Amino acid sequence: DSGTGLHHCGEMFRAVFRLSATGARTPVATRCYSHGKVESDEEFDARWVTYFSKPDIDAWELKKGMNTLIGYDLVPEAKILDSALRACRRLNDMASAIRILEAIKDKAGPHKDIYPYLIQELKPTLTELGISTPEELGMDRL
Repeated sequence: DSGTGLHHCGEMFRAVFRLSATGARTPVATRCYSHGKVESDEEFDARWVTYFSKPDIDAWELKKGMNTLIGYDLVPEAKILDSALRACRRLNDMASAIRILEAIKDKAGPHKDIYPYLIQELKPTLTELGISTPEELGMDRL
């Protein structure tokens, strides 16, 4: 593939599609920063997995990281969400775990296949950590 980040099914769900002025969907596979550095999808994912995997992450860092991540024009990969959910478990903060899942569902927006895919990918982690989905808690019916 030519660097679009869409070379297999899991990558397809990166959901970094922006509507251009013409209405055409264009994948955004790299992130550019004001200082000119371009970060690949793999570098981006690794940076966030490392951030959430810090053994001494505190509640403030967890919330700040998730707020920053949700602010990007993308749906985070399952491996990033996995590390964030593990951070929630280390902090015994199940409310934040549920908020993360709700934010991801909201972030997926009209792309109805993304959230179920991510839940499927995260199911072993959710089971291992004893985290229920918002749907399992009946929160989708509120």
